[in-house]
Amino acid sequence: MRDSASMDQFLKGIEGRAFRIAELATSDKEEALELVQEAMIKLVQNYSDKPAAEWAPLFHRILQSKIKDWYRYQAVRNRFKGWFGFANDNGDEDGDPISQYPDRPALGPEALSEASDFHQALEVALKALPLRQQQAFLLRTWEGLSVKQTAEAMSCSEGSVKTHYSRANKTLQSQLEDFRP
Repeated sequence: MRDSASMDQFLKGIEGRAFRIAELATSDKEEALELVQEAMIKLVQNYSDKPAAEWAPLFHRILQSKIKDWYRYQAVRNRFKGWFGFANDNGDEDGDPISQYPDRPALGPEALSEASDFHQALEVALKALPLRQQQAFLLRTWEGLSVKQTAEAMSCSEGSVKTHYSRANKTLQSQLEDFRP
């Protein structure tokens, strides 16, 4: 009973941040919600017997895996749609699968001037980061995971985490320079 209550408390505490991570990765609220729910279910089914201190890295590893799977599915789906000449989601008859991916927002002066406050500009900048940099930044900064825990969650080396995190920081600092006091 105590373990169930602890797991419930953990999931309640992490769900909002996990949703934002998935939403930034997918740019789709429904897909993000689905990925987070699937990750939560898998954590409970497979790892509820693990110590509570291990749940955060395990959960984020599951979520990262779900996000990667989602990207793979989207790539395959778009490739088949392109090969067989199906219209893309916008109704366009475009056979090029690359053109079917959503454009990343440009982060020039126009994008920053349109952002009414720091949070909007930060979201735009985070969405523009490559996925691995985005995830390393979110796991380290928002979730407070260590380099080792982030490496476990992202299934990569600690050196890769450091590189992705450093590049994300550098990019975000340059993109959000106008907001410095």
